[in-house]
Amino acid sequence: MLKKDLILRNPLRVMGYENDDILGSGQFGAVLARAGVGKTAFLVQLSLNALLRGKNVLHISLEDPVNKVTLWYKEVFNLIAEQYQVEQINQLWEALLPHRFIMTFRAEGFSVPTLEERLADLMEQNIFTPQMIIVDGLPFDGSVHKSLSEFKDLVKKHQMHAWFTIRTHRHQDPGPEGQPLQLEQVSDLFEIAIQLLPEGKEIHVKAVKGGESFAEDLDLRLDPSTMLLKRQ
Repeated sequence: MLKKDLILRNPLRVMGYENDDILGSGQFGAVLARAGVGKTAFLVQLSLNALLRGKNVLHISLEDPVNKVTLWYKEVFNLIAEQYQVEQINQLWEALLPHRFIMTFRAEGFSVPTLEERLADLMEQNIFTPQMIIVDGLPFDGSVHKSLSEFKDLVKKHQMHAWFTIRTHRHQDPGPEGQPLQLEQVSDLFEIAIQLLPEGKEIHVKAVKGGESFAEDLDLRLDPSTMLLKRQ
């Protein structure tokens, strides 16, 4: 009941998370924002929602060590539990942990073949088989398209989907299509893209790619004090 209650109250239902994942098998989603605006917190909430529904999530960090990523999850989970006054949170937390696996790389040492090798080790030994992958900290520079294409082939092959953080810059104009430049060079590979935009005392969650119905339904904010999602 605890899991069901949290899922029903979760603002992510606005994004299509009521019954199924917003991303299908083999698809990519992106969360774009400037440094420090809340990309990691947003993805951790996406991950926690998947974990509550019994999905296996592989969280790949190219910036932070395992203990820092673990702390992110624990802090966000405790804030959500406090917000909804959930009791027995320790039992629920322990029940989620077998569904999450954290993997870290140095950004310069990350490659899809290396990831595929480590994934194969986990899956062939029945240690962990992810259904959703989160990649936090991948540099979206001029050479990223080839790696992302290989990554897309990987998630299609294993019937997974993946979310990425993309760092934007404050004083950079959008590209010709109106999207942030970091996304435009790889936009063909992404089905969904969400941008976090600070406006006054709120952080608005804006759909920049994903279809008209998705954009119209998306009416979320991040609370700057907790980085938790809330409805308008």
